[in-house]
Amino acid sequence: MRILLHRADGVTEPWLRGFAAALPQADVIVWQEGAAIAACDYAVTWAPPAAMLEHLAHVKAIFVTGAGVDGIMKFADQLPQVPIIRLGDAGMAAQMAEYVAYAVLRYFRRFDEYEAQARRGIWQPLPQFEKADFSIGVMGAGVLGRRVLAALAAFDFPLRGWSRSAKQIDGVQCFHGADGLDDFLRGTRVLVCMLPLTPDTANLLERRRLSLLPQGAYLINVGRGAHVAETDLLALVRKGHIAGATLDVFRSEPLPAPHPFWDEPRISLTPHVAALTLPDVSAAQIAEKIVALERGEAVADLVDRHAGY
Repeated sequence: MRILLHRADGVTEPWLRGFAAALPQADVIVWQEGAAIAACDYAVTWAPPAAMLEHLAHVKAIFVTGAGVDGIMKFADQLPQVPIIRLGDAGMAAQMAEYVAYAVLRYFRRFDEYEAQARRGIWQPLPQFEKADFSIGVMGAGVLGRRVLAALAAFDFPLRGWSRSAKQIDGVQCFHGADGLDDFLRGTRVLVCMLPLTPDTANLLERRRLSLLPQGAYLINVGRGAHVAETDLLALVRKGHIAGATLDVFRSEPLPAPHPFWDEPRISLTPHVAALTLPDVSAAQIAEKIVALERGEAVADLVDRHAGY
C-alpha cells in the first residue's frame, strides 16, 4: 500500500512517525514537485498544489488533514470521483471549545476592558454584564460547533445555534436556513462563526448582517476569514456598534503588516491556532479509515461534494 503525503508547511516527520506507528505496512511517499512518483493508493493533503493533481488521478480516496475542506474543494472539478474524507475531530473539538470559551468569558467578565485600563494605570471596577442578556450564537452546528455549545452550556449562557439545515440540540435555540438567519443575528450578543467555507457562506457576514447584531455585540471568528467582510467589520467596530472582535482566521494569512486590524485595539488577533491538527492523532484516524476502506466498509466524515463540506 502506498500513501502520498503532502504538507504545505514542509513538516512531514510527525506524520511519517504517526503512519509508521498506526499503519506500518504502508509505504508513505512525501510529494515533491518535479519528483517521479509511482501510482499511490491514497492521498493525504489539505490544500494540494496544482502540480499534485495529476498524482491523484488513480487514488482510491483522498484524506484531508483538517475539518475544513475548502483548501482541496477549490479543485473539485479536477479531482477524481473517489471519496474525499475530512478529519473527524482528532483533538480539534476540545481545542476549539477552549478557544471560544476563553474569548466569550474574556468579554463577559470585561477582561478586555480591564486590560486596557491596566495599561493606562486605571484601577476601576466595571459593572458586571447580566448573563441573561449575554446570548451566545454559534454559526455551524457540526461536531466542532456542538462541542463549543456544550462547553458554553456549563456557564449557563443563553445559547443559540444557526445551521444550513434544521437541527435540534438540547438547551439550544436553533435557527436554520436563509429565512432564520436575520432573527438569529438580532438576538445574538456574541456571534461565534464556525461555518465551513463554501460559495454560499463566503462574505456571509457583511455590513447589513453584522448590523443586525445588538448594539455592543461581539464577534468571534474561528471559521474562515472569507466569511467576514473585513472593511465592514472594521467600520462597525470603530463606530461602536460591535464592541470587540476576536479573529483567528483572515482572508490573507499571514495577516499583512499594513492591515488595519493590527492597529485596532478592540480587535484581538491570533495566527490561525484555534484548533491545530495533531499529527499523531490524525494519522491514527486516517489509518483506521484506510483499513476500513480496504475491508470494503463504510467510513465516517465523507465530504458532500454538492454541499462543499
